[in-house]
Amino acid sequence: MLEVTGLRVAYGGIQAVRSITFHVNQGEMVALIGANGAGKTSTLKAIARVLDAAGGDVHFCGEKITRVPPHAMISKGLALVPEGRGVFPRLSVAENLAMGAFVRHDKAVINDDLERIYGYFPRLKEREKQLAGTLSGGEQQMLAIGRALMGRPKMLLLDEPSMGLAPLMVNKIFEVIRAVAATGMTVLLIEQNARLALQSSQRGYVMESGEITLTGASASLLDDPKVRAAYLGE
Repeated sequence: MLEVTGLRVAYGGIQAVRSITFHVNQGEMVALIGANGAGKTSTLKAIARVLDAAGGDVHFCGEKITRVPPHAMISKGLALVPEGRGVFPRLSVAENLAMGAFVRHDKAVINDDLERIYGYFPRLKEREKQLAGTLSGGEQQMLAIGRALMGRPKMLLLDEPSMGLAPLMVNKIFEVIRAVAATGMTVLLIEQNARLALQSSQRGYVMESGEITLTGASASLLDDPKVRAAYLGE
């Protein structure tokens, strides 16, 4: 579904992503792990067109999207849940979720999807009239994921969904992520908690200093001595 070839991202003279190549198959959850500053978020932003790539190609569902405007990505079927959540703080929970469906016109199905999101996250239903900026960090993360799902994407890009959250909230968020993936949704996950990311995904890529240094089945990466020493605290 997603094919990244020779992707480069630069900030001035600094190469954040150094000609990486990887893919995500339809229906897979794939984890991209690495230390802070490895280039993971830059990679995701370049795929979602929030950042311009300095080189390389990105194909989604067979179409080259390297120059597609960022606002058109959801119409292509690609939704990003950004690091830091990026909710609209002065809009209500319900209005934020409605914004996720801004490219859609099937009102009856939108309403069905809204109820599905509230099924995943009952807390959002309880707070549907509350301003998003007044929610807790975990509730905002729920809202950011729900908003992305309201676009009915073919693929979900998740950037650090557990960042700054209490363990109980992390468990709830990942319970929903796994449930969404179980419906056949394709997911590319960036996650600082490498163990949780690899336990939740089928395949993984390890990124260091802007390069992919290791790839394999998630179970194999969990058992890899280098991964265990560098990312699992063993």
